[in-house]
Order: sequence, then structure tokens, then C-alpha cells
Amino acid sequence: MHVIDLLTVERIAVDAVARSKKRALELASEMLCREQPELKSRDVYASLCARERLGSTGFGRGVALPHGRLEGTRAVSGAFIRLRDPVDFEAMDRSDVDLIFALIVPVDCEERHLELLSQLASLFNDGARREKLRHAGDALDVMRLLEGWQTTVTS
Repeated sequence: MHVIDLLTVERIAVDAVARSKKRALELASEMLCREQPELKSRDVYASLCARERLGSTGFGRGVALPHGRLEGTRAVSGAFIRLRDPVDFEAMDRSDVDLIFALIVPVDCEERHLELLSQLASLFNDGARREKLRHAGDALDVMRLLEGWQTTVTS
């Protein structure tokens, strides 16, 4: 599975407005529910917040990878958000976050979940790639940039 397989154009937001970490997580929850009528944004939000209570998912360098496991979903899905204005995500490097890749996975997919987080960390560890994502014109540009990334996620 490629990272691009986790997204759809409808689950990519460019220059989104969220003035706080809470609002960014709410937006991610709403986006993760798109095209998945079995999901409820309040349940997704609760899952993301439960993980945040364990420690910030602020990855550093302006990137956050909020994630959670959820009963009632059968598929791993993602949402990408580029914020217009960075927000404090309590990242270890104390940098504000403007790039967010949120994930929701089935509750029984622990190994795949961890592998996927590792792959995303590798993706966002590349400074040139982060900058290209920061300057992408729209959701289709983001999709094209992510399609060019060849690393795959273990199915």
C-alpha cells in the first residue's frame, strides 16, 4: 500500500484555517469521515484526543502526525492538512505546526499502524519534500507530490 492510497482529494486541505490544536484535530476528524459514512467525527476526534493525551504527536519541523485506532472502521485512512497559519501542537522541538497528516486505523491493526507511522515519519523527515508540500498550489498538487514518493506501506 502506498501512502497516496490513504488519501483522496476530498481529504486534503490546503491553506486551512485552524487557530488551535483543538480546532486542527476537529478539522482532521471531519476530513477523516469524508466518504466513510460509518464513521462519526466525534468518535474520530475522541480517538485522536485520546492519543494526544499520551503525548503530543507533533513530530517536529512543523509537522504533526495525529493518529488513533477506532472501532467500526475496516480501512486505514488519512487526511492531509496544510494550515494557513501554524499552530502550537506542543511538539518536542517547540516549532509550530503547519503540516498535518492524520490517520485513523482499525483497532486490530497495531502492526500496520506502527509501520505506517514510521513511513510517514520518513516522508516528512525530508526537508525538500516538506517545503514542496508547503508550496503546493492545491489538493491535486499535494496528491501529485505524494504520488511521487515511492516508499510503500506494508499491507
